[in-house]
Amino acid sequence: MSVQNVLNLIQEKGIEWVDFRFVDLNGRAHHISLPAVEVEEATFENGVAFDGSSIVGFRGIEESDMVMLPDTESVYVDPFTAHPTLIVMCSIHTPDGARYERDPRGIAQKAEEYLQKAGVGTAAFFAPESEFFIFDEVRFESKQNSSTYFVDSEEAHWNSNRKEEGGNLGFKVGHKGGYVPVAPTDTQQDIRSEMCRLLMEAGLRIERHHHEVATAGQGEINFRFDTLTKTADNLMKYKYIVQNTARQYGKVATFMPKPLFGDNGSGMHVHQSIFNGDEPLFYDKNGYANLSEMAIHYIGGILYHAPALIALTNPSTNSFKRLVPGYEAPVNLVFSKGNRSAAVRIPVAAVTPKGCRIEFRTPDSTANPYLAFAAMLLAGLDGIKKKIDPRELGYGPFDKNIYELSDAEKKEIRSVPGTLDEALNALEADYEFLTEGGVFTKDFIDNYVALKRDEAKAVSIRIHPHEFSLYFDL
Repeated sequence: MSVQNVLNLIQEKGIEWVDFRFVDLNGRAHHISLPAVEVEEATFENGVAFDGSSIVGFRGIEESDMVMLPDTESVYVDPFTAHPTLIVMCSIHTPDGARYERDPRGIAQKAEEYLQKAGVGTAAFFAPESEFFIFDEVRFESKQNSSTYFVDSEEAHWNSNRKEEGGNLGFKVGHKGGYVPVAPTDTQQDIRSEMCRLLMEAGLRIERHHHEVATAGQGEINFRFDTLTKTADNLMKYKYIVQNTARQYGKVATFMPKPLFGDNGSGMHVHQSIFNGDEPLFYDKNGYANLSEMAIHYIGGILYHAPALIALTNPSTNSFKRLVPGYEAPVNLVFSKGNRSAAVRIPVAAVTPKGCRIEFRTPDSTANPYLAFAAMLLAGLDGIKKKIDPRELGYGPFDKNIYELSDAEKKEIRSVPGTLDEALNALEADYEFLTEGGVFTKDFIDNYVALKRDEAKAVSIRIHPHEFSLYFDL
């Protein structure tokens, strides 16, 4: 969409405000709104200034001036504001016009540029399956003398005897019993459908929605694949609309990987493929699960670099509450066709040559999508460049249910890091694949690791309520 088309859209839709957005290192969106009457062609050329020193991990106060440069391909009308508002995603530049090396969106764009320079293909396509919970209530605090959290849902199995509903109506979702039940057990059909309606109005192609495995309102909405940066933009749009639709219904949506103990967590399985023009490069009818050797090498790069990758694809301490065996968590660094116990799965049901793809199941939605998708692409490209064969390195294919193997058999399978600190250690030891083509810089990685280590320390030094159960009477 040209700048003039955006300006025409502002007139046609009676837009009063234009909301310019960027994304910080953790993947949170920030925005500045300008009156639509003040937005002109020069706004898109010169950008919108903001204070980078007020954003964690960006710049010091002595060099705080930064500029958002709008992307006219990313615009959509905000479905929630009382005053008609147009949302525009932006990349970040310094005042002298240089691309800011710590801008996550800029890193995603550089990854796409590197793909083409590498001569592998013309476009990488991504499709995330981002799960979430819809709760009726959430409360939490962490103080010097107390630490607590509380979440609740009318459909949770622990409320089967609750009286506050004015007469309990039953039909609760059992523990790990929430996969695709119909109403009245699934109480959230209408709210998910409303989310989908708004997502489609905002430009996403919705493929389906359904209740997920966990009790207490776990759901999933799938949207159509697109190129790397566009898919990251779409995921930011998806999270914004899911969370604000829930709020309109008097509920709260979270993409936190593990908000409930003892039940399935929320992942973000990421489907990936590379095309050269219209030609799908991951397809070979004679290959394992119809995969080409290029696709096999791409998988090799993903699995070889997975310990470091996970610092970017699973970047929260809560991520590792999900990455434990026994809850359909993809902790095993192997690949397999149609096998959901593997970190990399190759979908085989109703797949066409253009639909042939690999699915990395380990990530979750605390990841910054621009950084996570870029890192996955770079790991895969490194695998292609170096012809990393996962079959020779013991990564499979593995077509058994790994969860049912004996302990001795499981010892032969590599696993993901067990903590955020372990993943950060792996990233510090294995980062060169990320700096290929100048996509990530060493400064970015050092800064990112320092920020995440601070998060991990903040959690580790705090007293956990369960410690009172374990140790108070000793």
